[in-house]
Amino acid sequence: MTTPTPLAGRIPVTRLTPAPLDERWRPKAYEGEAVPFGATVFREGHDLVGAMLVLTAPSGRVVRERMHAVAPGTDRWEAQAQLDEIGVWRWHVTGFGDEIATWRHDAAIKIDAGVDVEVMYELGARLLDRAAAEKARPVAVRKRLTRVAAGLRGDLASTGSASEAARERRALIDDPAFEEFRDRPLARLSTDSAERELVVERRRAGVGSWYEFFPRSEGAKRRKDGSWQSGTFRTAAKRLDGVAAMGFDVVYLPPIHPIGVTNRKGRNNTLDPQPGDPGSPWAIGGPLADGTAGGHDAIHPDLGTLADFRAFVRRAAALGIDVALDLALQASPDHPWVTEHPEWFTHLPDGSIAYAENPPKKYQDIYPINFDDDPEGIFAEVLRIVRHWIAQGVRIFRVDNPHTKPLWFWERLIAAVEAETPGVVFLAEAFTRPAPMQALAAVGFQQSYTYFTWRNTKEELEEYLVSLSRDTADFLRPNLFVNTPDILTEYLQFGGPAAFSVRATIAATAAPTWGVYAGFELFESVARPGAEEAVDNEKYEYKPRDFAAAEREGRSLALYLGILNRVRAEHPALQQLRNLHLHPTDDGAVLAFSKHLDARFTGTGSDDTIIVVVNVDPHSVRETTVHLDLEAIGLEPGARFDVEDLVDGARWSWGASNYVRLDAFTRPAHVLRVIRESGAARGRTGRTARTEASARTEASARTEASARTAHPDAPTARRTPSRRTASD
Repeated sequence: MTTPTPLAGRIPVTRLTPAPLDERWRPKAYEGEAVPFGATVFREGHDLVGAMLVLTAPSGRVVRERMHAVAPGTDRWEAQAQLDEIGVWRWHVTGFGDEIATWRHDAAIKIDAGVDVEVMYELGARLLDRAAAEKARPVAVRKRLTRVAAGLRGDLASTGSASEAARERRALIDDPAFEEFRDRPLARLSTDSAERELVVERRRAGVGSWYEFFPRSEGAKRRKDGSWQSGTFRTAAKRLDGVAAMGFDVVYLPPIHPIGVTNRKGRNNTLDPQPGDPGSPWAIGGPLADGTAGGHDAIHPDLGTLADFRAFVRRAAALGIDVALDLALQASPDHPWVTEHPEWFTHLPDGSIAYAENPPKKYQDIYPINFDDDPEGIFAEVLRIVRHWIAQGVRIFRVDNPHTKPLWFWERLIAAVEAETPGVVFLAEAFTRPAPMQALAAVGFQQSYTYFTWRNTKEELEEYLVSLSRDTADFLRPNLFVNTPDILTEYLQFGGPAAFSVRATIAATAAPTWGVYAGFELFESVARPGAEEAVDNEKYEYKPRDFAAAEREGRSLALYLGILNRVRAEHPALQQLRNLHLHPTDDGAVLAFSKHLDARFTGTGSDDTIIVVVNVDPHSVRETTVHLDLEAIGLEPGARFDVEDLVDGARWSWGASNYVRLDAFTRPAHVLRVIRESGAARGRTGRTARTEASARTEASARTEASARTAHPDAPTARRTPSRRTASD
């Protein structure tokens, strides 16, 4: 009988993270992301172990990071590494018996107790002799180790008394020379885990500020006879300056293709369209200017030509903006596919084609695709369409309802596109159950819509933000859209301007990717009766907006959105997903969280820490205490420090417990930068940091003063937000 080979290894290494949803796929990160790696490492007995993370970049460069123990008794080890190359990284964890750490631990106990003193010193000296003999160590290090070994043996001369000599000898156990073993440990016993892979994608796959608008509404005009003249790509390009001024770096366009005439929807989703009603852009496929029918590779004739679209893309690129295009795999009854490929649709017993339904919603103007009868033909056609738009300069696709199509299809399509054109980003509009949402991310989607839109209370937000930043962060990247043409939540309908400020603040700071749909900055909050979407919905009509007038009249959130995006661009901690940390408050409506990034990852040489405190009740004034976990933000227990509100520049002196007052009607949130500088440096700012006690007495006056730069109805502004210019 053959004895099976043990799988555990001499030093067991288990439970490696990052981990995929399923072993069939790989976890992922994005360029510049600081990724926490973890493993469980232990051994028998009481000798100490260590763990080393070994990463091999796509270029072949090897990076080694010593892992640290998370908490005593857990056997869990972690290390953080910033992944700065796009491609497939290979990595493993080496667990080893840490002979130096074991000796130092035992020697300190025994020598202080007067037990086996000379034996312990000799054991330590022999370990250093062995290390000094390793030619891979620098010569200067080897010489120093030899000197410490001699000291342990008592061979170094001492000019002091016998007791002083004993103290000097004992102090060698803590000699700085032992730092050498942090990165180059001494170990006879070691075990390598199985090698894992991690896919690192381009930065835009994980970091971005999205803005959605309908190009047909930008520049649309009502004629004297009441009919409409559609906006075009040329008129829509004029809106890009305003989008850039708010700091958005991705513009998402709903479908730009011809729209079907058969069963066209009228205003507010009615079944009786009036002459001139443009129909829903998602009813793809309709007449072109020459009378023929166009589909997913065509442009609606009202919007212009393919050359006009390419000019729009170039103008966006000149402003630092990527264009995201909608990919909706469905067809109107007038789409060429209906006659050319009837096998791609589901036919009813009477021979008609079944239209789309999501009870109680009905989409009589749309035929869903059936992938069962000709999957290869459908795959080839969709790949052709994606290639076509990539050739026009598109590198991002927002995919409509991907969970209503087979999972294998997306896995194969995204892989094929990545092989041909690396760096294309796919966003899943996956408002669905957790299992399919997570599976779509696992098989290739770089981003996903989430349930954030419906998480509004402090308790709901805490639970969900932790889940997004920890539980699924290895494979799912959330895009925290605050609203969409389909979604106008009750929170926004009835929360007033404060609700818009609150949702924008949380979305922009809790995740590195977020988005808004046009009209959000104008507080559009009136819903169609019985529906969770805006009345007079832009999906079914033209909706030109006078953004400039709204800003002049103080009816716009544009300034605040610009400030949020500027803060995101300036603070690398906010460009990370996995570093969110909750902090308790004494009020059930005040949410507090921080994002901290260590100096070695910021590119500035300094730690970057942002603390966000939000009153999530848009109808109240809240006064409470925020209790900070100082270690989580890189500070020592008991530390005092300054914080600066990045909205208006106000500063306070903070510690572990801090009073805050958040008035939903003037200032519902703080976005605070932790300042790490000397008192002299603080003096140069021209401001004096106030204490917690003085903040209490000045709270009301301060809130009123700061509100003018942050409140949605503020008529003036002290700052002009700069457009994001960081390269992705």
